[in-house]
Amino acid sequence: MTDVHEPEVRSYNMSRIKGKNTKPEMLVRKFLFQNGFRYRLHVKDLPGKPDIVLPRYKTVIFVNGCFWHGHKGCRYFVLPKTRTEWWLQKIKATAARDKEAEIALQVLGWKVILVWECELKPFNKNNTLIDLISEIC
Repeated sequence: MTDVHEPEVRSYNMSRIKGKNTKPEMLVRKFLFQNGFRYRLHVKDLPGKPDIVLPRYKTVIFVNGCFWHGHKGCRYFVLPKTRTEWWLQKIKATAARDKEAEIALQVLGWKVILVWECELKPFNKNNTLIDLISEIC
């Protein structure tokens, strides 16, 4: 099955998708800051460039989009009907990089916390954020 958009339109659409400062990430950052946590963002010196780094707690937080990182069993992870094999390879590669970064960070002594986009939906958000504090401390 071919793409429903022209290559220029698809390219433009894909270029609008952010990798940093996403809504789920901003939600977590705002919550942490309001609760007295101070952090660094997207530290290039650490494996995987974690979204949020809490040096005081030797903890990093990755806020993952369910589609882009292949959240298994999640209703928000739906494989596109066009170019399915290409997307599958792309998402598998992202998941493999995520796992490599997580292992490398743990070897360096960092605690790694993953927060999925679906865990920040309105019906789940409060529990996820409260649990996040207990995971950090």
